[in-house]
Amino acid sequence: EQLVESGGGLVQPGGSLRLSCEASGFTFSGHYMSWVRQAPGKGLDWLSSFNSVGSKTDYGDSVKGRFTISRDNAKRTVCLQMNSLKSGDTALYYCAMGWGSQAVTGTHKGQGTQVPVSS
Repeated sequence: EQLVESGGGLVQPGGSLRLSCEASGFTFSGHYMSWVRQAPGKGLDWLSSFNSVGSKTDYGDSVKGRFTISRDNAKRTVCLQMNSLKSGDTALYYCAMGWGSQAVTGTHKGQGTQVPVSS
């Protein structure tokens, strides 16, 4: 299976960015999908998950109310809309298979997309 993230880039504090992840090589609609991130010098943090069908989502406290996860099973994509970005959001962002901690500890992740938040 393959996960390819895109959409990262330098953004100013208070700005917005939309990350996308394209999936291939597995039955996308049959898997929970998540976004996780790794800030410089820190471990992986879970951000958000979306269930395989329907519309169940969950968010970590650090991004609740600012980030929105979405998925399109027909297009095999999962996206993360990030608003009101802060310098503390600077990180390498990955999409991952699984829900919650499973997404963090699992091995099915993309290569990541870098998001520096700075003025």
